[in-house]
Amino acid sequence: MVEAIVFLFFFLMFVLFFIIIPGIRVINQFEKGVVLTLGKYTGTRTPGLNWIFPIIQGMIKIDMRITTVDIPQQEVITKDNVPVGINAVVYFQVESAEKAILNIKDYGLAVSQYAQAALRDVIGGVELDSLLSEREQIAEKIQAIVENATKQWGLLVSDIKIQDIELPADMKRIMAKQAEAERERRAIIIRAEGEFTASEKLAQAANVLSSTPGGISMRTLQTIEKINPDPSKTVIFALPIEFMEGIKSIGDFMKEKK
Repeated sequence: MVEAIVFLFFFLMFVLFFIIIPGIRVINQFEKGVVLTLGKYTGTRTPGLNWIFPIIQGMIKIDMRITTVDIPQQEVITKDNVPVGINAVVYFQVESAEKAILNIKDYGLAVSQYAQAALRDVIGGVELDSLLSEREQIAEKIQAIVENATKQWGLLVSDIKIQDIELPADMKRIMAKQAEAERERRAIIIRAEGEFTASEKLAQAANVLSSTPGGISMRTLQTIEKINPDPSKTVIFALPIEFMEGIKSIGDFMKEKK
Protein backbone atom coordinates (compact mmCIF):
# COMPACT_ATOMS: atom_id res chain seq x y z
CA MET A 1 0.00 0.00 0.00
CA VAL A 2 2.78 2.38 0.90
CA GLU A 3 4.60 1.58 -2.31
CA ALA A 4 1.46 2.35 -4.33
CA ILE A 5 1.08 5.69 -2.58
CA VAL A 6 4.73 6.58 -3.22
CA PHE A 7 4.42 5.55 -6.86
CA LEU A 8 1.26 7.65 -7.26
CA PHE A 9 2.98 10.62 -5.63
CA PHE A 10 5.96 10.47 -7.97
CA PHE A 11 3.68 9.94 -10.92
CA LEU A 12 1.68 13.05 -10.04
CA MET A 13 4.92 15.03 -9.59
CA PHE A 14 6.08 13.82 -12.98
CA VAL A 15 2.81 14.84 -14.60
CA LEU A 16 2.89 18.21 -12.82
CA PHE A 17 6.48 19.18 -13.59
CA PHE A 18 6.92 17.57 -16.99
CA ILE A 19 3.46 17.80 -18.59
CA ILE A 20 1.17 20.35 -16.93
CA ILE A 21 3.59 23.16 -16.02
CA PRO A 22 5.63 23.03 -19.27
CA GLY A 23 2.39 23.13 -21.27
CA ILE A 24 1.10 26.36 -19.70
CA ARG A 25 1.11 29.32 -22.09
CA VAL A 26 0.05 32.91 -21.33
CA ILE A 27 -1.10 34.90 -24.33
CA ASN A 28 -1.20 38.69 -23.95
CA GLN A 29 -4.22 40.77 -24.92
CA PHE A 30 -2.55 42.02 -28.13
CA GLU A 31 -1.47 38.52 -29.23
CA LYS A 32 -2.87 35.30 -30.62
CA GLY A 33 -1.32 31.84 -30.47
CA VAL A 34 -1.14 29.46 -33.43
CA VAL A 35 -1.00 25.82 -32.25
CA LEU A 36 0.77 23.14 -34.29
CA THR A 37 0.27 19.49 -33.35
CA LEU A 38 3.00 17.25 -34.72
CA GLY A 39 3.73 20.04 -37.21
CA LYS A 40 0.13 20.38 -38.36
CA TYR A 41 -2.08 23.41 -37.70
CA THR A 42 -4.79 22.53 -35.18
CA GLY A 43 -6.12 25.84 -33.92
CA THR A 44 -5.64 29.43 -32.82
CA ARG A 45 -5.70 30.36 -29.15
CA THR A 46 -7.07 33.63 -27.80
CA PRO A 47 -5.52 35.88 -25.09
CA GLY A 48 -5.41 34.49 -21.57
CA LEU A 49 -4.14 31.30 -19.89
CA ASN A 50 -3.81 28.39 -22.30
CA TRP A 51 -2.39 24.87 -22.16
CA ILE A 52 -0.81 22.72 -24.85
CA PHE A 53 0.57 19.20 -24.72
CA PRO A 54 4.36 19.43 -24.38
CA ILE A 55 6.58 17.90 -27.07
CA ILE A 56 3.59 16.95 -29.21
CA GLN A 57 2.24 20.50 -29.60
CA GLY A 58 3.89 23.85 -30.13
CA MET A 59 2.61 27.44 -30.06
CA ILE A 60 3.70 30.46 -32.08
CA LYS A 61 2.57 33.83 -30.77
CA ILE A 62 1.64 36.57 -33.25
CA ASP A 63 1.46 40.27 -32.40
CA MET A 64 -1.88 41.63 -33.63
CA ARG A 65 -1.06 45.32 -33.16
CA ILE A 66 -0.42 47.79 -35.98
CA THR A 67 3.16 47.55 -37.17
CA THR A 68 5.17 50.31 -38.84
CA VAL A 69 7.62 49.48 -41.62
CA ASP A 70 9.90 52.13 -43.16
CA ILE A 71 10.48 52.03 -46.89
CA PRO A 72 14.05 53.26 -47.45
CA GLN A 73 14.63 56.00 -49.98
CA GLN A 74 14.04 54.76 -53.51
CA GLU A 75 15.60 56.36 -56.58
CA VAL A 76 12.80 56.45 -59.15
CA ILE A 77 12.52 58.08 -62.58
CA THR A 78 9.11 59.66 -63.20
CA LYS A 79 7.14 59.46 -66.43
CA ASP A 80 8.66 62.75 -67.64
CA ASN A 81 12.23 61.46 -66.97
CA VAL A 82 12.94 63.31 -63.73
CA PRO A 83 14.95 61.34 -61.12
CA VAL A 84 13.50 61.65 -57.62
CA GLY A 85 14.23 60.07 -54.24
CA ILE A 86 11.17 58.92 -52.26
CA ASN A 87 10.76 57.27 -48.88
CA ALA A 88 7.51 56.16 -47.28
CA VAL A 89 5.98 54.38 -44.27
CA VAL A 90 3.64 51.38 -44.32
CA TYR A 91 1.15 50.74 -41.50
CA PHE A 92 -0.24 47.21 -41.34
CA GLN A 93 -1.45 44.61 -38.86
CA VAL A 94 -2.09 40.88 -38.80
CA GLU A 95 -5.73 40.08 -39.46
CA SER A 96 -5.45 36.27 -39.59
CA ALA A 97 -2.75 34.79 -37.35
CA GLU A 98 -2.82 31.34 -38.96
CA LYS A 99 -2.36 32.75 -42.49
CA ALA A 100 0.51 34.96 -41.36
CA ILE A 101 2.30 31.84 -40.06
CA LEU A 102 1.34 29.24 -42.67
CA ASN A 103 1.39 31.30 -45.90
CA ILE A 104 4.44 33.53 -45.48
CA LYS A 105 7.79 33.10 -43.76
CA ASP A 106 8.57 36.71 -42.76
CA TYR A 107 5.52 38.87 -43.38
CA GLY A 108 7.23 42.06 -42.17
CA LEU A 109 10.03 41.76 -44.72
CA ALA A 110 7.56 40.68 -47.41
CA VAL A 111 5.39 43.78 -46.87
CA SER A 112 8.44 46.04 -47.01
CA GLN A 113 9.75 44.51 -50.25
CA TYR A 114 6.36 44.48 -51.95
CA ALA A 115 5.70 48.09 -50.95
CA GLN A 116 9.05 49.12 -52.47
CA ALA A 117 8.19 47.44 -55.76
CA ALA A 118 4.70 48.96 -55.82
CA LEU A 119 6.10 52.42 -55.06
CA ARG A 120 8.53 52.15 -57.98
CA ASP A 121 5.80 50.99 -60.36
CA VAL A 122 3.34 53.74 -59.43
CA ILE A 123 5.85 56.61 -59.30
CA GLY A 124 7.32 55.54 -62.63
CA GLY A 125 3.92 56.03 -64.26
CA VAL A 126 3.20 59.60 -63.11
CA GLU A 127 4.72 62.96 -64.00
CA LEU A 128 6.58 65.16 -61.54
CA ASP A 129 3.82 67.77 -61.26
CA SER A 130 1.26 65.06 -60.44
CA LEU A 131 3.64 63.51 -57.92
CA LEU A 132 4.03 66.80 -56.05
CA SER A 133 0.37 67.84 -56.15
CA GLU A 134 -1.36 64.44 -55.76
CA ARG A 135 0.68 62.79 -53.05
CA GLU A 136 -2.32 61.40 -51.18
CA GLN A 137 -3.89 59.88 -54.30
CA ILE A 138 -0.61 58.22 -55.27
CA ALA A 139 -0.22 56.80 -51.75
CA GLU A 140 -3.74 55.36 -52.00
CA LYS A 141 -2.83 53.63 -55.28
CA ILE A 142 0.25 52.07 -53.69
CA GLN A 143 -1.82 50.99 -50.68
CA ALA A 144 -4.43 49.33 -52.92
CA ILE A 145 -1.74 47.33 -54.75
CA VAL A 146 -0.01 46.19 -51.54
CA GLU A 147 -3.28 45.40 -49.77
CA ASN A 148 -4.52 43.28 -52.66
CA ALA A 149 -1.34 41.19 -52.57
CA THR A 150 -1.12 40.78 -48.78
CA LYS A 151 -4.70 39.59 -48.20
CA GLN A 152 -3.62 35.99 -48.81
CA TRP A 153 -0.99 36.45 -46.08
CA GLY A 154 -3.65 37.41 -43.52
CA LEU A 155 -2.49 41.03 -43.35
CA LEU A 156 -4.41 44.30 -43.45
CA VAL A 157 -2.56 47.36 -44.80
CA SER A 158 -4.23 50.28 -43.03
CA ASP A 159 -2.26 53.16 -44.55
CA ILE A 160 0.80 54.19 -46.57
CA LYS A 161 2.33 57.64 -46.22
CA ILE A 162 4.87 59.24 -48.56
CA GLN A 163 7.20 61.07 -46.21
CA ASP A 164 9.67 62.92 -48.41
CA ILE A 165 10.28 63.63 -52.09
CA GLU A 166 13.89 64.56 -52.86
CA LEU A 167 14.45 66.48 -56.10
CA PRO A 168 17.72 67.18 -57.93
CA ALA A 169 19.34 70.54 -57.12
CA ASP A 170 18.99 71.90 -60.66
CA MET A 171 15.32 70.94 -60.70
CA LYS A 172 14.78 72.84 -57.45
CA ARG A 173 16.33 75.96 -59.01
CA ILE A 174 14.13 75.64 -62.10
CA MET A 175 11.00 75.23 -59.97
CA ALA A 176 11.99 78.25 -57.85
CA LYS A 177 12.37 80.37 -61.01
CA GLN A 178 9.03 79.09 -62.29
CA ALA A 179 7.32 79.98 -59.00
CA GLU A 180 8.93 83.43 -59.03
CA ALA A 181 7.77 84.05 -62.62
CA GLU A 182 4.26 82.91 -61.68
CA ARG A 183 4.14 85.30 -58.72
CA GLU A 184 5.41 88.16 -60.92
CA ARG A 185 2.74 87.37 -63.52
CA ARG A 186 0.03 87.51 -60.87
CA ALA A 187 1.40 90.78 -59.52
CA ILE A 188 1.34 92.35 -62.99
CA ILE A 189 -2.23 91.19 -63.56
CA ILE A 190 -3.36 92.55 -60.17
CA ARG A 191 -1.57 95.86 -60.84
CA ALA A 192 -3.16 96.14 -64.30
CA GLU A 193 -6.61 95.38 -62.90
CA GLY A 194 -6.07 98.05 -60.23
CA GLU A 195 -5.02 100.62 -62.82
CA PHE A 196 -8.01 99.72 -65.00
CA THR A 197 -10.40 100.17 -62.07
CA ALA A 198 -8.71 103.42 -61.08
CA SER A 199 -8.99 104.74 -64.65
CA GLU A 200 -12.71 103.93 -64.69
CA LYS A 201 -13.21 105.78 -61.42
CA LEU A 202 -11.17 108.75 -62.69
CA ALA A 203 -13.26 108.88 -65.87
CA GLN A 204 -16.45 108.88 -63.79
CA ALA A 205 -15.06 111.61 -61.54
CA ALA A 206 -14.05 113.70 -64.57
CA ASN A 207 -17.55 113.36 -66.01
CA VAL A 208 -19.09 114.47 -62.71
CA LEU A 209 -16.73 117.46 -62.39
CA SER A 210 -17.22 118.54 -65.99
CA SER A 211 -21.01 118.34 -65.67
CA THR A 212 -21.07 120.33 -62.43
CA PRO A 213 -20.66 124.14 -62.72
CA GLY A 214 -17.49 125.19 -60.94
CA GLY A 215 -16.55 121.60 -60.14
CA ILE A 216 -13.18 121.67 -61.86
CA SER A 217 -12.41 125.02 -60.23
CA MET A 218 -13.11 123.67 -56.77
CA ARG A 219 -10.92 120.68 -57.48
CA THR A 220 -8.13 123.01 -58.60
CA LEU A 221 -8.39 125.03 -55.39
CA GLN A 222 -8.17 121.84 -53.35
CA THR A 223 -5.03 120.84 -55.25
CA ILE A 224 -3.44 124.24 -54.57
CA GLU A 225 -4.28 123.93 -50.88
CA LYS A 226 -2.54 120.55 -50.59
CA ILE A 227 0.76 121.84 -52.02
CA ASN A 228 3.29 122.06 -49.19
CA PRO A 229 4.75 125.58 -49.17
CA ASP A 230 8.53 125.55 -49.26
CA PRO A 231 10.47 128.89 -49.44
CA SER A 232 13.34 127.23 -51.28
CA LYS A 233 11.11 126.09 -54.15
CA THR A 234 8.97 127.90 -56.64
CA VAL A 235 5.75 126.23 -57.71
CA ILE A 236 4.36 127.22 -61.07
CA PHE A 237 0.74 126.18 -61.34
CA ALA A 238 -1.10 126.61 -64.63
CA LEU A 239 -4.74 127.51 -64.18
CA PRO A 240 -7.07 125.83 -66.65
CA ILE A 241 -9.57 127.79 -68.65
CA GLU A 242 -12.36 126.12 -66.71
CA PHE A 243 -11.07 127.86 -63.60
CA MET A 244 -11.67 131.29 -65.10
CA GLU A 245 -15.04 130.15 -66.37
CA GLY A 246 -15.87 128.94 -62.87
CA ILE A 247 -15.00 132.33 -61.38
CA LYS A 248 -17.13 134.01 -64.02
CA SER A 249 -20.01 131.68 -63.22
CA ILE A 250 -19.72 132.47 -59.53
CA GLY A 251 -19.70 136.23 -60.31
CA ASP A 252 -22.77 135.91 -62.47
CA PHE A 253 -24.51 133.94 -59.76
CA MET A 254 -23.74 136.62 -57.14
CA LYS A 255 -25.08 139.35 -59.45
CA GLU A 256 -28.32 137.49 -60.03
CA LYS A 257 -28.72 136.96 -56.31
CA LYS A 258 -28.41 140.70 -55.66
